[in-house]
Amino acid sequence: MNRNLVLLSICQGLFLTNNVVFIAINGLIGLSLAPLGWMATLPVMAYVVGGALSTPLVARSQKAWGRKASFQLGLVVALGSTLLCAYAVADKNFWLLVAAVLVAGYYSANGQLYRFAAAELAAPAFREKAISLVLAGGLIGAVIGPNLATHTKNLLAVPFAGAYLALAAVAILSMALMASVKFPELRLKTAGSDAGRPLGVIMRQPIFIVSSIGAALGYGVMNLLMAATPLAMQVCSLPFEDAAFVLQWHVIGMFAPGFFTGHLVRRFGAQPIMAAGVMLNLACIVVALSGVDLQQFLIALFLLGVGWNFLFTGSTSLSLQAYRPEEKDRAQAAINFCVFAVMALTAFASGALVTTQGWRLLNLGSLLPVALTGLALTWFALHTRSTRKALV
Repeated sequence: MNRNLVLLSICQGLFLTNNVVFIAINGLIGLSLAPLGWMATLPVMAYVVGGALSTPLVARSQKAWGRKASFQLGLVVALGSTLLCAYAVADKNFWLLVAAVLVAGYYSANGQLYRFAAAELAAPAFREKAISLVLAGGLIGAVIGPNLATHTKNLLAVPFAGAYLALAAVAILSMALMASVKFPELRLKTAGSDAGRPLGVIMRQPIFIVSSIGAALGYGVMNLLMAATPLAMQVCSLPFEDAAFVLQWHVIGMFAPGFFTGHLVRRFGAQPIMAAGVMLNLACIVVALSGVDLQQFLIALFLLGVGWNFLFTGSTSLSLQAYRPEEKDRAQAAINFCVFAVMALTAFASGALVTTQGWRLLNLGSLLPVALTGLALTWFALHTRSTRKALV
């Protein structure tokens, strides 16, 4: 752990603060402002759709200007979009809120690259631990996010407008911290330098396929259940403070394992850790189907968070073997696009399912992506074994 990783970890935590507050309040605000009930999670969906649309733009900015300039640009967008969100809520303009959150997706596309940047701030032998430790910075979001949402809910006359203003202050703090991070110097390409393999070739590799599936579907299952939780708890007549508490422990589950997940990946390999993440997701669904009391929501969402951590950290570590340094920008952009695409689908599905079909059916539906992830890992294990036998 070095000074740059510490600062990047804090920025990761502030990025997650933004995400947690968005998850905690966007669906509820959407429910109160949307013309139709099934549109309640459109603001949640807009955030990830904005991230997906911004992925190629961020890849270009990272390639042209380097990590720091691109990350700072993302924070400028975060500042402007949260201020616009506050205005939209005060004006009770649902579609302006959706548009503002869509723009905020550019910040999300930048923040999703913090974990890859972490690998560049440590020696090669410690890349897995660096990724894991920077992700562990999300614990800041676990502590600050739900409390920020709760304590700023009624800060202004319009509910939740104060929360968006607080996020604007968080963006300013992140800018100051990011300015102090020293990233490796940007290598300018010269004529005739190796540009690496085409993206299609990179994406057809089995290791790239399974790492993308693990990251995308792992995030998808987490997003499907997490985005619906505040709405489901409201339907079950549980207060907002309970929903914020459940989200807090969910985010703790997401990032507290970061202090040791990198060590586990280094010792046992990425695939077994990803498989453990799949099993934890299954355990989450079993608990969620057992009842709708506070303790069931709490335990299920905590297990969901830990399962996400194992899948996402393992997938990110595995993906580092799929591309060369000169290919990183387009390869990382492709992985993040897959993540955002699945998140957009699940954000919409979570609101539509929980408001029309209920919490139980939503959990049963989440078994499909969990099963697909397990099948992908099994296929990759068999492929790796057959490849090794062929080389002997």
